[in-house]
Amino acid sequence: MVICENVLYTKAARGKLCKALVLRLVTNPLVVQLAKNAGFDVLWVEMEHSTYSITEASILSSAGMMAGLTPIVRVPYQCGMGYVQQVLDSGALAVVFPHIVTAADAKAAVKMCKFPPQGKRSLWLQQAAVGMKTMPMQQMADEINAEASTVGLMIESADSIPNVDAIAAVEGVDLLIVGCIDLSADMGMPGTVDAPEFRAALVAVSVACRRYNKIFGLAGNYKNQEFQDWAVNTLGVRLVLGQVDSNLISVGAAECAQRIASFDRTALSNGVAVIKEPPVSNGNCASNGNFLSNGNYVSKEGTVIKETAVSNGNYTSNGNFLSNGNFVSKESTLITQMAVHDESILSH
Repeated sequence: MVICENVLYTKAARGKLCKALVLRLVTNPLVVQLAKNAGFDVLWVEMEHSTYSITEASILSSAGMMAGLTPIVRVPYQCGMGYVQQVLDSGALAVVFPHIVTAADAKAAVKMCKFPPQGKRSLWLQQAAVGMKTMPMQQMADEINAEASTVGLMIESADSIPNVDAIAAVEGVDLLIVGCIDLSADMGMPGTVDAPEFRAALVAVSVACRRYNKIFGLAGNYKNQEFQDWAVNTLGVRLVLGQVDSNLISVGAAECAQRIASFDRTALSNGVAVIKEPPVSNGNCASNGNFLSNGNYVSKEGTVIKETAVSNGNYTSNGNFLSNGNFVSKESTLITQMAVHDESILSH
């Protein structure tokens, strides 16, 4: 028995919306818990646009299954049967193939994912999808073919739209996903999802999915809520890629830095630090911009007047200072026998 619910079958195929978090940067499997806590039910492991290894994809997929998130892996373009075999053996419950243009492409994808008689996938004794349990081979093949080898196809080129009906008709195909970024770019309008011709292409995919009872997915649009609303509630999209980990980190980091910068008053435009109050040492304070260095009084011109330590927290206004309890004027004339007690304040 498959150890994790495949929500593509139990929810999406029954009319419920599934939400996917895309991983392409983070490799620590604890990110799966963050996805679960956030309310996602699908984990999309991106291998077309990442440097993930098979091992890293396996770790993330397995963590997804343990957390109850359906792991989907998008494999690189034209990666071959051996690559797909490893992805499925090591934890993916679904594989998505990019840049599908013809029904022949769709048939090749099914052949790579399904055990005989539906496909040509090689059968191995232990499979991650069933918890590495040993069971009768026919039973394992039947269960995995039915529940843990979902075939998803990316519709992301203008050439694929005239063929979308034939693609959806292929037996064994479960899911058609429109890649908004690549499809709009291939149609000569990168990132534009409101153009009538682009929306007409999505309508064609929707019609094909409804006709052949396939799940309709949407990828590559993360901000346009009106467009997503239309796709879900008018066209019948049932899998939405909600966001990408690298986008979340990038946007979150930028917002954090901007928020801190909004109250930063420590730098001028030339980058020179500004300290509004003169530095204080041991509780002593020098007024009118002068400061203390090693107990000496330093003038604005940087001249050090020796042996003029200020102590015991005494404060002098207008730049005068205390030395050994005596008052000293700006001209450095010592006025004797004017002892000042601790914490006293002198002013003219």
